[in-house]
Formats: sequence, C-alpha cells, structure tokens
Amino acid sequence: MAPSLNVVVNGIEFDNPFLLGSGPPGTNARVIMKSFELGWGGNVAKTISLDHSKVINTNPRYAKLRDPDDRKKVIGFENIELISDRPFETWLEEFREIKKQWPNKVLVASIMEEYRKEAWVEIVERVQETGVDAFEMNLSCPHGLPERRMGAAMGSNPDIVREVVGWVKSVSKIPVWAKMTPNVSDPTASPTAAVEAGADGIAAINTILSVVGIDLDTLRPMPTVEGYTTPGGYSGLAARPIALRHVMEIAKAVPDTPVSGMGGIYTGSDAAQFIALGCHTVQVCTGAMLQGYKVITKLKEELAAVLDKHGFDNLEQLRGVAMPYFTTHFDLVERQRAAKKDLGLERDASTWKGEIDKETDSLTAN
Repeated sequence: MAPSLNVVVNGIEFDNPFLLGSGPPGTNARVIMKSFELGWGGNVAKTISLDHSKVINTNPRYAKLRDPDDRKKVIGFENIELISDRPFETWLEEFREIKKQWPNKVLVASIMEEYRKEAWVEIVERVQETGVDAFEMNLSCPHGLPERRMGAAMGSNPDIVREVVGWVKSVSKIPVWAKMTPNVSDPTASPTAAVEAGADGIAAINTILSVVGIDLDTLRPMPTVEGYTTPGGYSGLAARPIALRHVMEIAKAVPDTPVSGMGGIYTGSDAAQFIALGCHTVQVCTGAMLQGYKVITKLKEELAAVLDKHGFDNLEQLRGVAMPYFTTHFDLVERQRAAKKDLGLERDASTWKGEIDKETDSLTAN
C-alpha cells in the first residue's frame, strides 16, 4: 500500500503537502483552478491589497542566474515584481468562483497592507467572506513599497509583527499564517512574536534580497529597466540551504506551530528535507515556474518514494525526524573526541598540525 500524503493543518485537510507559493503560479483564477485540476494540494494566491492603483510593475521584472557550465540550466532567479496589480474587487469575485468550483481544494489568500489597523481589518473582513480557507500575511516581501512600511519593512520588526498579527487575529474567522523574511539577523524573533500574537502558522522563507549579476556586455545590473534596476528577491536551487536553516530555527523556536516551508524546492526529495525539519506543508514557486505545473505528479511520487524507503506510512512519521540531531559546534567536538577515545584513536596536537600542513602544501603546489 502506498504511503499517504494527506496532511491536516489548522483543521484544514490537504490531499498532499504541496502548495503553489504566492507569485505568478497564483496570479488569477484560471491558473489557480488549473493547479487544482493537476493535483496540487493547495494554492497560495498572489499577494493582494485593497488599492491596486498604487502597485505598478515593471517589464522586465525577472533575471536568471545560469550555470556557467550549462547556460540552459537556471540555478537562481531574481524578481523585482511587486504584489498583484489587479483590482481588489476582481480578486474577490475570483476567490468566490474558485471555491464554488473547487470547494474541497485549499485556497490561501495572501494579503499585505500598510501599517494601518483599519486597512488590515478591512481586507481580512472582506476577503474571508469569499470562502477562502486561510490567510497568509505577507510580512516579508524584500523589495518595493518600503515607504509604506509593507512587506519585509514590517516583518523585520518583531514589535510591529506582534501588533499587526494581533489586528488580523482580532477579526479573522479562518486560520492565519505569517510569512517570514530571511533578511534578518535573528530568524526566530518575528515568528515568535507572530505566534505570541495568535498566528496559527508560520510560512518561511520569502525571497532573499539580492543583486543577481551584472551584464558584462552592457555593464548594467540585471534585470535592467530602462538601464536601471533595484535589488530584488532571490529564489531557486541555491536558496534551499538558507531556507532549510531558517525553517529549522523557526521549528525549534515555535515547536507547537505548523510551518509551511519553501525556498528552492524542485523535487519531492527537496520537500522531504523540509518535512524532516518539522514542516507540515511545503510551497513551490520558482520550481513550478521553471518546470511547469505538471511537475506535481513527479513531486508526489518522489516524496512517496522517500517515505517508502524508510518504511513510513504517512508524513507524520517523517516530520521532524532530523531535528534532534542539531547541536552546538562545541558538542560536536566533544562527541567526536569521545568516539575517538573509545576507539583508541586519540592523537596529540602535533599529529593534527602535521596533517593540516600536509594538506596545505598539497593545495599550494597546484
């Protein structure tokens, strides 16, 4: 019997843990419903706000980091795209239509507003009446609209996070996830504040503030808009180790709160690593953009193969299994010293120095 990929989070049942992350994969009702048809467990719609007229996106808005040995292979992706520039009323109509046609699929509304209580209260009250299953508060967009204290400008301040999540929870009738930025020195401060304010879940990570590169033909930074650019959000394969570290730290800090992990997920094996670090669901954005929505079939097969390999019947048996094996560097040294002593392999300092000198000589000789 094949392992089960079903998961229940905040009382919401997902057919599988794979959600399309907020961004182009959820830019309108048509593509969201297409993702449900193909078998995705859920979709986090592109972030919306009350006043779309303040959102002006540029073209181009993406730049790719390519493998120097295989220029066709994209290993990183920078975007300077802002939130949705479609009318708020249009989104309300489409949310209603999506839930009418796909009542058993999970639709998460990503919302972002200015640092004003009345704005957050209004967007929550109006959106939840459409029948969406949960909210994802975008407290983490790394670029654009910082003058309005939106996105990461809000999410990097734990005191503001605590206050704004409190506003949302005071009126929300459905679960609320707070999406976190990696562009902070302490990845646990804002998630902890969000949970203290009542957040039902944490989503992490959003993209990493970056400059993807310089076009050496034009000597202009990319992506170039009329010859100019601005730092944007980096995602893709190379972001995964950073995402895994943040997810691990967050799961340790708020162990009783569900986490939706994302960042560089391209395969079911990648997803398994996030779940092994405590995630309940995973989100895929860049991976789906580069591989197509149909990749969901492969993702589910690969994740099921990991469960089967270890004799697990369900995701709960995988979730968090790697967490007990994180410790301090000092403890690692002590554990290795004890192991070597047990095997009679202790060496004095001069022996270690001799081996290091030998390795250094080998490197410099080349």
